[in-house]
Formats: sequence, C-alpha cells, structure tokens
Amino acid sequence: MALLAFNKLLLVIGFVCLIHAAYSAAQHRTYLRITEQESSFLPFDILLQAITSLFLIIYSLLQVVGDFKEIRAAVDLQGKSWETLSNIPSFYTFNHRGKALSPLYVNPSSGKSSLDSED
Repeated sequence: MALLAFNKLLLVIGFVCLIHAAYSAAQHRTYLRITEQESSFLPFDILLQAITSLFLIIYSLLQVVGDFKEIRAAVDLQGKSWETLSNIPSFYTFNHRGKALSPLYVNPSSGKSSLDSED
C-alpha cells in the first residue's frame, strides 16, 4: 500500500515537472520574441526536464495501473467452435431478390401470386 502511494506521488511530481517545463518553454519563447532573437531550439535544461518528467510519468503510470491482460486472439477463441465463428447475425439478409423466385411470392405492385393463372 505504501508503494502504491509512493508511485502516485511520483506521478503527481511528474505532472508538476512537465507543467513547469511547458511554462518555462513558453516563457523562453516570450523572452526571445521580446528581445527579437531568433532561435528555433529550446535550452537544454528545459528539454532535459521535459524528457525526464515524461519518463517519470510513464514509469509511475505503469506501476499504478496494475497488471495488463494479454492481447492474444487465441485466448478468446479457445472455447468457440468453427460453427459459432462463422455465425455473424449482422450479415443476415432477409430482404433480397431470391424471394421472387419462390412460387409463393406475392408481387407488392400487382397483388398477384406467381401461382395465379393468367387467364
């Protein structure tokens, strides 16, 4: 329990350091704009702080969230047979032109069945 609290504290410290690095970067860009200097790179200390805080956040998140599940399709499909795998109800089609081939089909426009004689 104490280890979990420590990892949560590291997570908060990582986010605070990342926010501080972002604020420092914005302040540096403002300083460059005011002094009319041209530089496309941030100072090394700001980059180092941002990268270090990102690694700290990643590490502490991995410790806080717990165990991960496996991403293997075979684990989910072990209990299913081939018949259930090919059964996809969303592909069922009931309104198709094949029903017009049935002798019991009633044409909606004429109201006649195909079995009715055309006398």
